Amino acid sequence: CENGAEAVEAWRGLRARREPILVEEALAGWELSILCITDGKSASLFPAARDHKRAYDGDRGPNTGGMGAYAPAPQCTSAIEDEIIERIVEPTLFGLSRESMDYRGFLYFGLMMTEEGPRVLEYNVRLGDPEAEVLLPLLSCDLLDVLAACAEGRLSTGRLPVRAGAAVDVVLASGGYPGPYTTGHAITGLDAVSEEVLVFHGATRREREAWWTSGGRVLHVVALGASVEEAADRAYRSAERIHFDGREMRRDIGRGVR
Repeated sequence: CENGAEAVEAWRGLRARREPILVEEALAGWELSILCITDGKSASLFPAARDHKRAYDGDRGPNTGGMGAYAPAPQCTSAIEDEIIERIVEPTLFGLSRESMDYRGFLYFGLMMTEEGPRVLEYNVRLGDPEAEVLLPLLSCDLLDVLAACAEGRLSTGRLPVRAGAAVDVVLASGGYPGPYTTGHAITGLDAVSEEVLVFHGATRREREAWWTSGGRVLHVVALGASVEEAADRAYRSAERIHFDGREMRRDIGRGVR
């Protein structure tokens, strides 16, 4: 809730339905995604990424599965990253070991960066979406080699090698998402996308030699660039060439980032 009045209204609504109530602290700040791969002893980190959950520009509107992302996040300085490793990543690995959990795979930390420092919003054991769409293209190593080292318990602690520059993902969504929306709309313009841009299909189907929408987040348009701004410009140029009825997208992913 944004304020005390909203909290009281929510409490009264839950009480009227005799629902159980869990009171959580409202965290204010900016969100950050930290992903790593671990063999249970060591952790190799991806660059920090920023996801955009709100449906509309300026982080307004309802939460979604993610309307776009960029990496690396320049707001995450070396000092901030070191603090996250010390306060969150390493204690997590220690906890897994203490509980004799031989976990080998991806760890996802969804964080809120508050005035008191990083706070964990979410743990997951997978690559994030849409974070994966910007992090994997930045890798300068073979992902298969990293996965093999993880499975065989020979990962090295540190940061995964990545190419210079940045990546931006712009999601093209069905009109009305994350609320009610219609599907079955023809997608055009995929053949007009720049060759240097990647298009990941999220909710499409192939029929009658054409592509059709089949869900909420239809396509991910991903571009690389020397900076976040340059990558965003390339992603949006290609995104504008793709059309389907009701197409929606945020227009501020990666904008104004230095």
